[in-house]
Amino acid sequence: MNAPVITEKIDALDRQILDIITKNARVPFKDVAAVCGVSRAAIHQRVQRLIDLGVITGSGYTINPKTLGYQTCTYIGVKLERGSMYKDVVPYLEQIPEIIECHFCTGPYTILVKLYCRDNEHLMELLNRQIQEIKGVTATETLISLEESIVRHIPIVK
Repeated sequence: MNAPVITEKIDALDRQILDIITKNARVPFKDVAAVCGVSRAAIHQRVQRLIDLGVITGSGYTINPKTLGYQTCTYIGVKLERGSMYKDVVPYLEQIPEIIECHFCTGPYTILVKLYCRDNEHLMELLNRQIQEIKGVTATETLISLEESIVRHIPIVK
């Protein structure tokens, strides 16, 4: 999904707002307005415009998977018979709720997925009985994340 580049439509105030809300999405607009030196209504209008432009694409809470019993974060490189099978395979991957990201990529894999599982047995179940059973999947390579060291948003260029 290619998003249009719209940097010319984003001014210094928009960038300041984005910088604040990407650090804390729950910050009240009145607090953002105070830092930016504008009215709360101006912040509401700016944020809505950024949503309409597709700059802000979602909102919500981030859940710690470990608190729900998902102890292992795993990346799986998936090789397909042909790269053109990507669009046929993705709907099957979408049916596996533990998969939280899926990327069509260059390099040794056709697809790279990120998933969370409860333990190694659960991972083996997902690999052997679901992912590797999808028509067109020829091989997988599993990389287990030992620790997540950096989580951040893309920098807001000023």
